Amino acid sequence: MPFVRRLKLTDFRCYTEAVIETDDRPVVLVGENGAGKTNLLEALSYLVPGRGLRGAKLSEVGRIGAASAPTAAPLAVQGNWAIAAQVENENGVVDVGTGLQSTEQGGRETRAIKIDGKAERGQAALGAILSAVWLTPAMDRLFLEGASGRRRFVDRIVIGVDPEHAGALAAYEQSLRNRNRLLRDGNFDATWMNAVEDSMSRHGVAVAARRREAVSALERFAVDGRDPFPSLDVAMSGDVEAWLATEPALAVEDRLRDQLAEKRYLDGASGTSSVGPHRSDFEVHDARSGMPAAQCSTGEQKAMLITLILAAARMLAFQTGRKPLLLLDEITAHLDDRRRAALFEMLVDLGCQTWMTGTDPILFSPLGARAQHFSVRDASVEPQGFE
Repeated sequence: MPFVRRLKLTDFRCYTEAVIETDDRPVVLVGENGAGKTNLLEALSYLVPGRGLRGAKLSEVGRIGAASAPTAAPLAVQGNWAIAAQVENENGVVDVGTGLQSTEQGGRETRAIKIDGKAERGQAALGAILSAVWLTPAMDRLFLEGASGRRRFVDRIVIGVDPEHAGALAAYEQSLRNRNRLLRDGNFDATWMNAVEDSMSRHGVAVAARRREAVSALERFAVDGRDPFPSLDVAMSGDVEAWLATEPALAVEDRLRDQLAEKRYLDGASGTSSVGPHRSDFEVHDARSGMPAAQCSTGEQKAMLITLILAAARMLAFQTGRKPLLLLDEITAHLDDRRRAALFEMLVDLGCQTWMTGTDPILFSPLGARAQHFSVRDASVEPQGFE
């Protein structure tokens, strides 16, 4: 089972420097709000491909007041930052490092990545070492707010299985931005539009197909809800997904390309693209009642989210042969005693290294010595014994 043995932060968020050493048991981080607990989870999320737990700009996560790179104008306030970790997996101990890549003034923000001291060119190298699934308080409204958050949730799961999905997704989003810019500028030149729409079609169908395959696999684990957590029916919905259900991918590429061409002038009125996987949604229903997640109570929605997170962890372990990190921020909120105790048992049985945060150590007492307990206070982390 992969787990983080050692985590070191330098000029990351509120931390000037912090080191935490752990084993493969669940990790409990307890402290007052604002102490820096979530920042530790965010740092861990940068050990896998993607934009991290908060989706923040790279220049925003450096510690305010830290020294900045002289040539990087966006870093003038917050400076560079670095995360170093020792990860133990099936290949032994691997040293993983990442941080803000210094860029020329006005250049694009990029992450520097090193594996065992060797510089890597892309984030996919991280996916070969570790994967992670997380649940944060911001996700408590996953079922109530726009579809974009639900798509991002699915994309993180897909990247855990197939790190190359991140590249296809980035290429599609760039093509989408290019088409929308042409639409807003009133530029309907066929040469430009054909090239952009061809790219959208190729990458868009790849994105939709990977999402659809991953959600289909996820459902097999989500319907195995364990009392007192619900079983779920999950599916991707959208035009491209519907076409993929009955047609081969190449035919769907042609169909999407034709649709984009037909809708150019209609889309030009709004400056947005009306067809493509950026319009898709992730649908979740209670398997027993058929109730859409958005219509369930706050407590039931939190239980559904936990079912999804645990299902994603099981699916990743099954498909990759490697268990992911679980990052659970304020996980005990909206859970009664029964569900909280059941969740802890499920996490121990799951066998992933799980990092949890909370403000009250009593809530985590059922874990006892089966977990590692740390106190987080004023951007410092101290181990706490448990008797």
